[in-house]
Amino acid sequence: MYHYHFAVASQTFFLDQEPMEEILRERTNYYISSNKEIDFWFTLNPCFYYDINKSLNKKYTHKSLAAIISLDKDFIQWLKLRVAFVETGSFESNIVFLPESS
Repeated sequence: MYHYHFAVASQTFFLDQEPMEEILRERTNYYISSNKEIDFWFTLNPCFYYDINKSLNKKYTHKSLAAIISLDKDFIQWLKLRVAFVETGSFESNIVFLPESS
């Protein structure tokens, strides 16, 4: 069982209002320089979120969502402090998220 942590917000917030590309690029470069395996993913319309807690979804009913998912709880907590207007949480799954091959 894998324990994932996530930060979710509207796609508009992540893609237009916050410098997410820069944040994720810096994080990727840090992982590469530290010889760490990438353990975070950015996804649009995260299906898992709608299944976790129906009460959280009321504010996002009419919005397209995006999420950053990670195995690293500290990274998601740091992200919450960095961008502020995100919902965070965690879930367990038997499914392994794999980075896309280039």
